[in-house]
Order: sequence, then C-alpha cells, then structure tokens
Amino acid sequence: MLEDKNPQKTSIDQLGEFGLIDHLTKNFQIKHASTIKGIGDDAAVLNFGTNKMVVSTDFLIEGVHFDLAYMPLKHLGYKAVTVNLSDICAMNAKPTQITVSIAVSNRFPLEAIEELYEGIALAAEIYKIDIIGGDTTSSQKGLLLSITAIGEAKEEEIVYRNGAKATDLLVVSGDIGSAYMGLQVLEREKQVFQVNPNNQPDLENYTYLIERQLKPEARTDIKELLEKLEVKPTAMIDISDGLSSEIIHLCKQSEVGCNLYEEKLPLDPQLITVCEEFKIDSTTIAINGGEDYELLFTIPIDDFSKIKGNPNLTVIGHMVNKKEGIHLITRANEAIELKSLGWNSFTK
Repeated sequence: MLEDKNPQKTSIDQLGEFGLIDHLTKNFQIKHASTIKGIGDDAAVLNFGTNKMVVSTDFLIEGVHFDLAYMPLKHLGYKAVTVNLSDICAMNAKPTQITVSIAVSNRFPLEAIEELYEGIALAAEIYKIDIIGGDTTSSQKGLLLSITAIGEAKEEEIVYRNGAKATDLLVVSGDIGSAYMGLQVLEREKQVFQVNPNNQPDLENYTYLIERQLKPEARTDIKELLEKLEVKPTAMIDISDGLSSEIIHLCKQSEVGCNLYEEKLPLDPQLITVCEEFKIDSTTIAINGGEDYELLFTIPIDDFSKIKGNPNLTVIGHMVNKKEGIHLITRANEAIELKSLGWNSFTK
C-alpha cells in the first residue's frame, strides 16, 4: 500500500492546552501502587511508604540537545525518557514515575506531537513507569522537552557520588564511546545530504552506533544484577557528559584520585572500525564522548571476584589517594592527567 503523501495535519490550537493533554494522555495507565493520583489534578500524589523517593529532571532543547534533521520524533520521545531514568539508576534506585513538559511552536502539527508521545509512551511501557503529569505550552522557536523522573529505594540501597574509597575499583557497565561516534556519523550524513539531497545515506555499517545515539537505554538492570552478585557500590554516576567528566565528578565528591587504564576501556568493534574510518583516536572518543548512559561506579576491592568475568561489567581502573591525582594510564604505561573534556552545553 502506498503511503499518503499528504497526511492529515491538525493544528494544535484546535484542541487547546487541556484538550491536547487529554488527547495525548488518554491511554496512559497506572502501573505502580505508589501512584495514588496521576494526571488530572493540580498535582500527582505518591506514596512510597518506608522507601525513600529520588527525583531528577532534565531539559532537551532543539538545536542544543537534538537535531530533528536526523532525530525522528518517536526516537526523541523515547530518548527523553530513558536519559532521565538513567539518573535514577545512578542513585541505585528503581524508576517508577515521570512527568513530561513540552513547549512547542506552531510549525508542529498535532500528528508530530502524537509521534513524540508515541516514543514517550513506548519507553513508559518498556520500563514499566507511570506518566503522572507535566505541562504544555507554546514556544516561539522550536521544541523543548523537560522530563522529571521519580524513583524509589530503601535508604540503605541508595548510592551517592561521595562514597568512593582510595582502595576501590572503578567499574563501568556496557561499552562507551559509541553514542558519540553515532552522532558523528549522523552529522556527516546530514552535511552530505545538504550538498546533494538526492544522495541517500547507506548506514548499514553504522547501525549499532546510530542506535546508541538515537535510542539509548537506561541501565535499570544493573541494580538487580549487583544485588544478585551481592555487591553494593560505594559511589555511582551515569555517563552522560563523557567518562572523563564523570570520573572527575566522582573523585571530587569522594575526595580521592583515580588511575584509569586505557587497555581496559570497553569498546565495541564497530566503534573501533568507524574511528579508523574517521581517523579519530578511539581512546579519545571513549573518555570524552558523552551520551552513553552507562553506569560508572566504585566497589570495594574485596568484591572483585564477584564481578570478575561478568559480561555486563568491566573494571577500568582503581581509586587512589587524592594527592596522587586523576590519571589515564596509557598502553605504554604513561600517566596522563585526565581532563574534563566532555559535553558542556554552555560551551560555544
């Protein structure tokens, strides 16, 4: 069946703010007993009983955090949720609810916002979280999303950034650097398209990297995995702004130093191949690229045997005394001071 080349476009002002909210949220269902009241009142009502509540919020702004030239709206909605859930995971907590706020210009018809919310709803379904409220308003320019994520954990389960000890091991989940290289591929293809719109990109060799950029996943599985392994992290953070930046955050908060080993960095084979194609050093990408949304954490050295060989976790370094500093130990066994060169939205 041929696609409709002139799909219906419904102006949002036909619905009004409350009509738009009702339209977009009519199929959302409550999954958690802690959600007493979700959408439909002046505020949501939650009850976590004896558990503690953790809350995090993020902005995603068109032209700063995403480019709709290659970011499908459904993927954007999905990513907006998962990157916020990642912050809850970084507290060693279980995400349970989100609020969604959007500001949208009149260049977006209702159907475009529906597509955005399809991605939001899909993420909510996959991660089994409740959408309990938010806000909608107009924008003079572009699209803005703000999502607040809420989670719960027992007090003794919560992990902060400031608990690392000088003898702890530094561990990361998954692989790193792929999301950044996915962005580089997309940016390159965008430039090629702008020069020749008839040139269709062949992205078959970059599927993993592009997926890591357009559809990242929150590591909600790591909390349960560590519990089964009987490992309690001493400090934890998610990798959103780049590995080097996150290590420095952990070290400053915990008042320790760190030795990060180049040879231990977990890199996907596709990342290595594409870095060679782009003539970029894969280590530089791994430590400075952002948006991996993997979890970086420290564990007592006595727990090494519990995680050794686990395919989800890699020991990439160890903490040291603060006076020893923060260094990357190269394959040539040279110590290079680690700099915070990751993502900074205020850098021109």
